[in-house]
Amino acid sequence: MPLHPQAQAVADFYAAMRTTPFEELPPTEARALYSAGQIPSTEEVHEIRDVQAGSIPCRLYRPSAHTNLGLLVFFHGGGWVIGDLNSHDGVCRSLANKSGHAVLAVDYRLAPEHKFPAAYDDCAAALKWAHDNSTSLGIDNTRMAVGGDSAGGNLAAAVALAEIVPLKFQMLIYPAVDMQMKSPSINENANAPILTKAVMTWFVNHYMNNDADRKNMKASPMIASDELLKRMPPAIVITAEFDPLRDEGEAFGKRLVENGVSATITRYNGAFHGFFNMITILDDAQSAHAQAATLLKKYLD
Repeated sequence: MPLHPQAQAVADFYAAMRTTPFEELPPTEARALYSAGQIPSTEEVHEIRDVQAGSIPCRLYRPSAHTNLGLLVFFHGGGWVIGDLNSHDGVCRSLANKSGHAVLAVDYRLAPEHKFPAAYDDCAAALKWAHDNSTSLGIDNTRMAVGGDSAGGNLAAAVALAEIVPLKFQMLIYPAVDMQMKSPSINENANAPILTKAVMTWFVNHYMNNDADRKNMKASPMIASDELLKRMPPAIVITAEFDPLRDEGEAFGKRLVENGVSATITRYNGAFHGFFNMITILDDAQSAHAQAATLLKKYLD
């Protein structure tokens, strides 16, 4: 099917904005361009405050004054190169309010200044810190989840596999789970809006040190053994039709199901990579947030 009319309008807008292909930009310019394209959220949340997970900056979103909330530890997307606490502020506000549980956004180190496994190490450390400091966060550390979009989905799946703390749920939004980039949709959607094969290659090359890293489970959760997958928490895997990462995300979700994990796999037809971050302008983003938050609430309540 074609792009959803709303998605087509957004794709046309971004295509007109970019005079230089994204993959030809230095990381600092790419970050500035990405930040400039974000629409600030005005959604009110009961409490938002910045906290430090050791040396790692984080932002806590609490939808109510209750002191026994569950917690979603959220890792932002951006190919491990771009993105920050502000780029996904609207996502975190929405998920906190819709689920009724707290969200902790993690500002992990970015590549290429900090290559693999720096982002993974920061996410693992922040998750452990949140578990150990639950009282100060006002959360119940027996009800924790991880989640993220794209590169953040990669990091969420990787830390879930590591079993750092007990988890109730994982939210994987069009996750990058195979750094070898071999799934059919990589080529089928090579020239898709927002994320192309060339841009994804640019991201991966900045993050990975060498080819050996691509076969490390912390970088490519897809290569995890069945034994490890069987121990993973319930999941939602959301994908987009026009996304180079579509097939690997769906294949990972199917492996979870095959190994007895309760996993919901939903493809949003007519959508492109990145749509989840556009809740103020895309109906599909609103639907995806409602779906993801409903399952998060189910497993954290």
